[in-house]
Amino acid sequence: MFHSRNALSIVSSVMITFGVGTTGYGAFAIIEMNSTSTADHIPLLVPLESSQESLAKEKLAEGDVIGSLSIPRLNEVLPIVEGTGTKELDRGFGHYVDSVLPGFSDNSVLTGHSDLALKNLGKLRVGDRLTARTDRGVFIFEVQRFRVVQDDDNSAILRTKEAALTLSTSFPFDHIGNAPMRFIVQAGLVVGTPID
Repeated sequence: MFHSRNALSIVSSVMITFGVGTTGYGAFAIIEMNSTSTADHIPLLVPLESSQESLAKEKLAEGDVIGSLSIPRLNEVLPIVEGTGTKELDRGFGHYVDSVLPGFSDNSVLTGHSDLALKNLGKLRVGDRLTARTDRGVFIFEVQRFRVVQDDDNSAILRTKEAALTLSTSFPFDHIGNAPMRFIVQAGLVVGTPID
């Protein structure tokens, strides 16, 4: 009995020493990493390929729900649906298929019907935050500017160097039928690492 207690005490001491040593080494490694790294050296947890190659491999189908967009000022959270057809826009924001997903380094374009929650996009203010959630992460964008353009003006879907989010809806907001203009909200990524 005395030998088993003595053996148990020795094993316990060894295990505790090993645990303290492992924890101490982990803490040292984290401190060392944080003190010597810069934003340029933070690894991205994404495949090493371009955004266009990545998007092509995902094979998103029109109608797939690819995430959600939260607009706190409007107290709205709407799904982001792949495609901009009538069925997709009836469900929430439609993702323009030739643009990147929210969070990628480029311009992600979402559009929607102004008779849904988007009729209140005019209540947004510069500096308001928009949160996009996808399977790639959570990305927070800050509203930078607003524009009203003709319905055939494609400047809102132009590519950008930085991760950007563009929202588009019919204007005037209360127009019935095909509206002659589009209300554009442009926002830049402020929280989240852009995916290249």
